[in-house]
Parts: sequence; C-alpha cells; structure tokens
Amino acid sequence: MLDESTLSRELAPLAGHYPALKLGPPWWFFDSLNGMTRYRELVSETAGLYNTVGFNDDTRAFPSIPARHDLARRADANWLAGLVVRGIVDLDDAQEMVRDCAYGLAKKAYKLG
Repeated sequence: MLDESTLSRELAPLAGHYPALKLGPPWWFFDSLNGMTRYRELVSETAGLYNTVGFNDDTRAFPSIPARHDLARRADANWLAGLVVRGIVDLDDAQEMVRDCAYGLAKKAYKLG
C-alpha cells in the first residue's frame, strides 16, 4: 500500500468505526515532515487521534531512530498547535494529546504496562 490516500479514504473510516482497529505510525509511508502532517490532517479527521498507535519504530534503521522520533513529536505538536490556534482543541487537552502522541498511544496499543 504505497498510495497514501488509501489510509484516509479506506482505513481511517474503518478505524473510526471499529475500536479494535488502530492505524500505525505515519512514517511507514510518510517519512517526511510534510507527509506526517498530511497523515495527521487526513487520518485523524476521520479515525480520530485515539484510533492511531502514536509513533513507534523498528531497528532496521537504528541510527535514525532518535531523529525520526524527534521529527514525529514535532509534527504532532505542530498539528495540535494548529488545532489550538483555530479553537478546535483547548490548550489543556492539547497538552494531554501531545503526551499521548509521543508516549501514551504506543504504550496502550502494545500493552506496555
């Protein structure tokens, strides 16, 4: 599935309807700041933030893991800041959501404690 529109067109509506379905991290197909931003804008609109698993990585590119996680955290924070500025989410909720993006969603999805 290298067509990024598949996530927003087909998988996001399924994840929004079926609570057991969680969408994986954006870097699998969107390994760039613009791609991660498109992912959040398109997928989260339909599936919701809490039907995604946040950001995780594998060791196939071990040296790049810190940089990729930093980029993902910044992309999510920027997306959430836009929601705050537009009055869609208040600051307190955004602070909780950004923590979940960086830590809580993956922890919950993979049952890590």
